[in-house]
Amino acid sequence: MEFSSSRQPPSNLDSLAKTLSNILHFRRVTNHPTKYSSQFPKDEQQNPSIPDAMESLLADLFARISSVKAAYAQLQVAQNPYDSDSIRSADLAVVTELQHISNLKHSYLHHHHLTASQSPLLAHLHEQRNLLKTYEITAKKLESELQLKESESISLRAKLNESLHNPLHFLAALRHAVKSIKSFTKLMAKHMESASWDLDAAAKSIQPDVVLRDSSHSIFSFESYVCTKIFSDFHRKDFSLRSLEKRRAWDRRKFFEEFMGLEEGRKAVSLGFERFCREKYLGIVKPKMEVGFFGDLEQRALVRSGRGFPETEWFTGFAEMARRVWALHCLFFACGPDFEAEIFQVRKGCRFSETYMESVVEEERCRPMGRPTEVGFTVMPGFMIGRMVIQCIVYLSD
Repeated sequence: MEFSSSRQPPSNLDSLAKTLSNILHFRRVTNHPTKYSSQFPKDEQQNPSIPDAMESLLADLFARISSVKAAYAQLQVAQNPYDSDSIRSADLAVVTELQHISNLKHSYLHHHHLTASQSPLLAHLHEQRNLLKTYEITAKKLESELQLKESESISLRAKLNESLHNPLHFLAALRHAVKSIKSFTKLMAKHMESASWDLDAAAKSIQPDVVLRDSSHSIFSFESYVCTKIFSDFHRKDFSLRSLEKRRAWDRRKFFEEFMGLEEGRKAVSLGFERFCREKYLGIVKPKMEVGFFGDLEQRALVRSGRGFPETEWFTGFAEMARRVWALHCLFFACGPDFEAEIFQVRKGCRFSETYMESVVEEERCRPMGRPTEVGFTVMPGFMIGRMVIQCIVYLSD
């Protein structure tokens, strides 16, 4: 018997339930022979061999049923992985046994001699063998499923260990996050210029106590503003956001699974990110800013409504930054006992330390004399992963 490409069980198995129902009805009939004794010739009713024949018939019937169960179990196993030869063999066995059962029923209903193809003892042995075969097939299937689960578990454990015991993964995620922050900040500065904003005045409003040594350095003030907002409460599992409070109970494995889901683009784990993205957008992009850039608050209204996100260059740039920071946050809390993670920034006025800080203006490193030695503000935070220090980026003040 052949199968369609959908790999469904044979169509004749659809009648299996009905056939077995008739068999059970047949069994109920045999349990009350006195009600149907008139169906047999008088000499057969008085024949003492009838009970023996009935016993043989029932034993043969149950042996056939056990054969059907074993063949059907084999048919199910052959579906995955797909084995056409095993499917055809199991299908043939099912059909053959159903035909035997049908013959037994026909023999009984038409008052034929109650004869079975094998003795009760052999039929019972046949039934036990089929039951054992069914159990073996089921055990084999469960063992196969267990091996598959173990393989998946080993694979996930290896990925987790690789992430936990190699901080370079965190470094790579951080580089992506920094790149996306710089990209969004440049987009923000571009909109400021288009809206005829005074960039120096905007930078001064962010860092009022720091004198920028060059007009081009205003971009660092904007970066510090964005980082301060996007990394706010980064050290907390839920970012101190009420909509993410379930994350407080997560362990490091759950955070790693969230990170993997985000990297693979699975929608099942995107709800938390969507909430994070919405909250951070409303916190970073103030109404005055959006009106100044676009003349209205349509994008903000759509984000606040929760019905979706704007498909604009502006919001796409923001969402990419938020996604990178969200992924970094997942890895941050996926670091286990071997690598405790911390995030830090430097207060204004602190003395510059090359161990924990990096100047945002590269040429300052080349000035042996007269170099500013105090921190004006932190542009981007730093991290400590185990014994590894990832320097924070600072703007030095005169």
